[in-house]
Amino acid sequence: MVSLRSFFSKFFKNTTTAKKSTMINLILFGPPGSGKGTQAAHLVEKYNLLHISTGDLFRSEIGNKTTLGLEAKNYMDKGELVPDTVTINMLKKKVDENPDVKGFIFDGFPRTIPQAESLDAMLLEDGQSITSLLALEVEDKEIVKRLLERAKTSGRSDDADENIIRNRIQVYLKNTAIVAGHYAKSNKSVTVNGIGTIEEVAARLSAAIDKTLVHQS
Repeated sequence: MVSLRSFFSKFFKNTTTAKKSTMINLILFGPPGSGKGTQAAHLVEKYNLLHISTGDLFRSEIGNKTTLGLEAKNYMDKGELVPDTVTINMLKKKVDENPDVKGFIFDGFPRTIPQAESLDAMLLEDGQSITSLLALEVEDKEIVKRLLERAKTSGRSDDADENIIRNRIQVYLKNTAIVAGHYAKSNKSVTVNGIGTIEEVAARLSAAIDKTLVHQS
């Protein structure tokens, strides 16, 4: 005979698992000037997600002089790359600090296959996985045009030099191709047309996410 305690323990365990499986975990890629930040804000609001930018995360951890921040700074001060384990631990800390959101947007990570595998393993520990990798597609000439225009107000020198802009685009494409290929194996890589109004691009992203969720349900 099954006790009430065992019955309800099993019920609540299964309910928790179901809740985790419905979380929306996105990797958002977009070349510089693609409007990625604007679109991330839209997705955060629509789906109740937390936007995690690794750049912001590093600045926060280092600025607050946390153990992880100091460890990262130690590598950076020596001109060395911060190990993936440190970055993953920062991400895990941020995820654990926000249990009430319905998912996460990972921005700036992963950039390599080992990083993608580490992120997958981190999410798997909580019974989760990447829902979709979304890559905004914008033609090079449009990116150059946008950034040169942005340079007039941004004050960023790397926005004002066309050669630097084109190099940034190539670096982005190289990183994206590697990680996109990893998630394409599980049919989770999606390219989205990034040309149009903010509302039009947002609608395309939402449609891509909703389609993925239907297929995974």
